[in-house]
Amino acid sequence: MLNLLFEILSTIRRNKLRTFLTGFAVAWGIFMLIVLLGSGNGLKNGFSANWGDQLVNVVQIWGGRTKIPYDGFQAGRWIRLDARDLQFTSEEFPDEISFAIGNVQLGSKNMSFGTEYVSSNIRGASPNRVIVDGLKLSEGRFINNLDINEYRKTIIISKRTKEILFKNETATGKHVNVDGIVYTVAGVFYLDNRQDETGSYIPLSTAQIVYNRGIAISNLSFTLNGEKIDDKESSNEFMNRYKKRFAIQHRISPDDDAIWYWNRFESYLELSNVSTFINIAVWIIGIFTLLSGIVGVSNIMLITVRERTREFGIRKSIGASPASILKLVIAESVIITTIFGYIGLVCGVGLTEFLSTVFQPAASGDGKSLSIFLNPTVDIGVAIQATLLLITAGTLAGFFPALKAVRIKTIEALNSK
Repeated sequence: MLNLLFEILSTIRRNKLRTFLTGFAVAWGIFMLIVLLGSGNGLKNGFSANWGDQLVNVVQIWGGRTKIPYDGFQAGRWIRLDARDLQFTSEEFPDEISFAIGNVQLGSKNMSFGTEYVSSNIRGASPNRVIVDGLKLSEGRFINNLDINEYRKTIIISKRTKEILFKNETATGKHVNVDGIVYTVAGVFYLDNRQDETGSYIPLSTAQIVYNRGIAISNLSFTLNGEKIDDKESSNEFMNRYKKRFAIQHRISPDDDAIWYWNRFESYLELSNVSTFINIAVWIIGIFTLLSGIVGVSNIMLITVRERTREFGIRKSIGASPASILKLVIAESVIITTIFGYIGLVCGVGLTEFLSTVFQPAASGDGKSLSIFLNPTVDIGVAIQATLLLITAGTLAGFFPALKAVRIKTIEALNSK
């Protein structure tokens, strides 16, 4: 084995420039493959990070203004949602909907504690809002059923609000003044990648009573049952049925787009399809780039076989087996491919790691962090796949030239110049 290795290295030293140029093509191919795969992962991770811990199987609904006269009503009528919409949503679609919640938007209000104050967007919410919005608690708890049933004046503030009002002190249990109404802080929440979130939550029932909203809600959200609705087709079929029922509830034309729907699940599926397409495209481009280098190795090995025709004839005349010649040529091809391939692999991984530190989530204008390109690195599985690809490519690059070397007739080889 050592003799074989020394012989291959000796051949490589005799043709340094040719070997380098050939190896560079392989290194460049694997380098581009790794960088492209890392970039694809960066885009995919960026898409995923924007969802944070929010549920993806959520539909949100807002009321709008009618555009079509219907059932005795003129166009231009406002459609306002209320508790009855929550009731029929939960009761009439138990198989497709896991739970439904309402939300009351109260707008921006001044919140103060002592001499400190901050403007906060107050929202009336149900306990399950913590799941839908992917909220995390750094202190205390979220709204519970007792808060709802007893109309408690409790409030859940954001981490940013807590830092402004309470500095490094504990906020839970303390009282804040919201435009003249005193609330007890029950918890502090934060959202991944939304560093400047300053909204606050109070119980939905409290918001409706204190701010004279009756049974009205600003918008409605419900979660889809993943066992019943797991693809775009089933989602579309259900949403068509639900929209017809909602149109009957509010006496609007089925063709009127007065109700605004956002199906987060369909948006998630579309982004997933884009990520899958990017991944496939990256592999195709990367492999063809690598293939060009492998073709170069194969061509060089053919030239090497032609140059060493007389040598192979001598080897055969003194008893060298065809298998030994085959092994010699293939081994040389694999060594060239592997060495330069690993150089490209290391450089590619190094560049993706550098890009990972450079591209950080950028804060958008509303203070929420938006991730487009995040952590563009490759995992160990990709490195293993690249290694197997290199070995396979090196073997294939040397196989056909080696086969040609084996088929050389001894007499013809000895007579070649």
